[in-house]
Amino acid sequence: MSSIKQNLKQITHRIDIAAKKSGKNADCVKLLAVSKTKPLDAIEEAILAGQKMFGENYVQEGISKIQYFKDTFPSLEWHFIGPIQSNKTHAIAEHFHWVHSIERKKIAQRLNEQRPRSYGPLQVLIQVNTSGENSKSGVNIEEAKLLAHYIDTCPNLMLRGLMCIPQPESNPEKQQDAFAPLASLFNEMRTHRPHFDTLSMGMSDDMEAAIASGSTLVRIGSAIFGHRD
Repeated sequence: MSSIKQNLKQITHRIDIAAKKSGKNADCVKLLAVSKTKPLDAIEEAILAGQKMFGENYVQEGISKIQYFKDTFPSLEWHFIGPIQSNKTHAIAEHFHWVHSIERKKIAQRLNEQRPRSYGPLQVLIQVNTSGENSKSGVNIEEAKLLAHYIDTCPNLMLRGLMCIPQPESNPEKQQDAFAPLASLFNEMRTHRPHFDTLSMGMSDDMEAAIASGSTLVRIGSAIFGHRD
C-alpha cells in the first residue's frame, strides 16, 4: 500500500506534467490537500512530507484540527471548502485562512462583519455553478459578477478568485468543456483586481483537465489520503 508521502510525490509529479503540457511552470499550480474526515495522524504524515495547505468541509471538525496543529505547525494554511450555513460564519471567520464556497451576499456580509480585524482580511473565493444544475451549489455567472462587486467593498474580505465543482465526467475533453466557462469568467473578472489570482478547480479525477483549462489550485483528497471509509 502506498504511503501518503508517496501519494503526494505522485500528485506533485502529475501537476508538473500537466503544467508543462499547458506551457506553465508547476509552481503556478498549488496543491490543496482535502483532509475532511481524515484522522490527525494521516494529516500529520502529509505535513511531515511537506504539505502545508489543507481543505476542510465541516466546521467543527476543521476547527478541532486547526487547534490541534496550531502550536506544532503554526505555518499551516486552512481552507474551508464546504457549504456555509449562516450560523457557522462566525466560527469560519475566526479560524480559517481561506473560504472557497461563498455563494450568497448574506454569507459574505456575515464573514466580513465577524472576521477579527487583527487577523487581517479573510481570503475568499466565489463558488460558481457552471453546469446550471439545481442540485449544485454556487451562483451563476451574472450573479458571480454582482457578488464580486459586493465583496470588493468588504474591508475584512479579500476576493482572490473563483471555485467550481462540475458534474463528474470521465472524458478529458468534456472535463475541459466543463471548466471553460469558469476560466473565461476568471480572466474577465481579474481585470482591475490585482489580488484576483486563484482559480480553484480540479480534483483527483480531473486535475489534468483543470490545469489545462487554467486552474491555479487543485483540491485533492482521495489520491492523497485514500477513499473515505
